[in-house]
Amino acid sequence: MFGEWFLLRPDAISVWKDPEVNRRLKWYKSVMLNKRQAKFLIARSIPSGYTFKELTKLTEEELWRLHSSLKKEFSYKWEEARKGEWFKTVEGNFLDLKAVLVRKLVSPKCRLCERRCNVDRSKRIGACFVDDKVYVHSAFLHLGEEAPLVPSGTIFYGGCPFKCVFCQNWDVSQANARNGQITYAKELARIQEGLRLEGARNVNHVGGDPIPSAHEIVSSMRFLNVNVPQLWNSNMYMTSELMDIIEDLIDIWLPDFKYWNDNCALRLSGVKNYREVVTRNIERASKSGDVIIRHLILPNHLECDTFPILEWIAKNLKDKVLVNIMDQYRPEYLVLRYPERWPDIARTPTLEEVRAAREYASELGIVWEPVS
Repeated sequence: MFGEWFLLRPDAISVWKDPEVNRRLKWYKSVMLNKRQAKFLIARSIPSGYTFKELTKLTEEELWRLHSSLKKEFSYKWEEARKGEWFKTVEGNFLDLKAVLVRKLVSPKCRLCERRCNVDRSKRIGACFVDDKVYVHSAFLHLGEEAPLVPSGTIFYGGCPFKCVFCQNWDVSQANARNGQITYAKELARIQEGLRLEGARNVNHVGGDPIPSAHEIVSSMRFLNVNVPQLWNSNMYMTSELMDIIEDLIDIWLPDFKYWNDNCALRLSGVKNYREVVTRNIERASKSGDVIIRHLILPNHLECDTFPILEWIAKNLKDKVLVNIMDQYRPEYLVLRYPERWPDIARTPTLEEVRAAREYASELGIVWEPVS
């Protein structure tokens, strides 16, 4: 019934005995089991009043104005979908509009991530290490994700807005980001369908990071013909504009929340205003789908990052989200090569650091055990 993966990850079944997992992942579970309709299919049921070709001729300002008005109808239909209503795809729909609009964010000035490099990615490489093409490095059933997600239909995209000095996927995210298979929307939809038919509980857009590939990911949903939860596995450094577009399409969010101290984010990942951007987007995600937050414990960073992150989650999202407090950090990439440059993270976290983080999370009432 479950396939061979069950022998490797029996917790992927037993985790659903936990009442908090069921409550906090209620929407995701219902779509996973085909009891509810994924959000991208709901978006395809809302007429835009234009054909796809007509939408491509509208200005960006006109598209945003139309997008804002259709969001209200989407909110209403999503509420009906949560009660069990199913909807049929119509021609010239809300998802078509999103697919046209998100491409406006790539060219002539890319505004997908908060680096806002303003590069015309149709002509040259952006700060994310890729041009406007989408590079798929691999797609497979992943058994290493959080228990409620396994087996996860994981698609690794090249490119990332971050420049993490300790990145474990540095070849995909940075150095060899464009070595993947160039993949367009229709082919990407077929990949997702294949993963679902193989037994994937979700389609897991990751990388690198999915942000630089968002234009093709959104477009692929126009051609996707199976009901499957869409999972956004990301550092969440996207712009408000991109968040406006994808929040109506993603059923479950898997955001990284690495830093609280902006100086740490700048020094170790090369990004500015990290806390403001990521907290903004995680809060929005919590209102538009289910959320499992990932926090990677960095050695020597409990006081500056881990503890205040847990406090923020407890204050703002404690009753909504699950939190994976991760102990998997190890020195990789540049830190491994030049440990003297980053001596604070040139080792794995100690058992005492991991214990302190998880005990503090429990004191704050954060639910972390089922997914950590």
